[in-house]
Amino acid sequence: MSLLFTIIVTFFAGMGAGLGTGFAGMSAAAVITPMLVTFLGMDPYMAVGIALSSDVLASAVSAYTYGKNKNLDIKNGIIMMISVLMFTVVGSYISSLVPSATMGSFSVFMTFLLGIKFIVRPVMTTKESMQGVSAQKRAIQSVICGVLIGFICGFIGAGGGMMMLLILTSVLGYELKTAVGTSVFIMTFTALTGAVSHFAIGGMPDVTVWVLCIVFTFIWARIAAVFANRASAKTLNRATGVILVILGIVVMGFQFLV
Repeated sequence: MSLLFTIIVTFFAGMGAGLGTGFAGMSAAAVITPMLVTFLGMDPYMAVGIALSSDVLASAVSAYTYGKNKNLDIKNGIIMMISVLMFTVVGSYISSLVPSATMGSFSVFMTFLLGIKFIVRPVMTTKESMQGVSAQKRAIQSVICGVLIGFICGFIGAGGGMMMLLILTSVLGYELKTAVGTSVFIMTFTALTGAVSHFAIGGMPDVTVWVLCIVFTFIWARIAAVFANRASAKTLNRATGVILVILGIVVMGFQFLV
């Protein structure tokens, strides 16, 4: 496999993953994994490890950008993150007992549907109405939703970012920028946990592909997060929706190729 081909594949994988992370708090695994498996013939387990480690820096820089613009709910994000991490383990264990070969496509299809939802029915919640919920009620909601997201994420093996965005906007009534900011904050830690466990079990990946994916995902996530924080709610909904729809179609296409 030539170096130029590897650079091209990792550039587009990083671009898709970075835009998805910066705009929608989406997990890089949804884009990077199928591209590395399809075009570079990489072992799926190792590809997921590379995708998760690419997610760490991309989510961290996105969370920093959203936080700097006061679009991040750290307190409830930490509460939700603890529930997510705990119940990802539970979901993962139960998943190992059930045949679930086709479940990975669920998260890709959900990405596509969520994109359509943002275009057709944009999230126009304001920060004022979001802050009208009492702190105690918000904390309880965060625990319950974290349990649900963690279990589904562990059971299906993907889709954590999408589940979080859907629940933060539709169930918890978060304003879109704060929902994405909180989602990428949580994803930084969940991706780090996943990446460390993948490499501890499967060994180190191809260093060239690994570094290229991390760098390209980081750059595009930063660009997307800066744009997202400057955009109006309407523009951000449309941009997020279009990117999710395109990524959903592209990844579904890759799954047919494999």
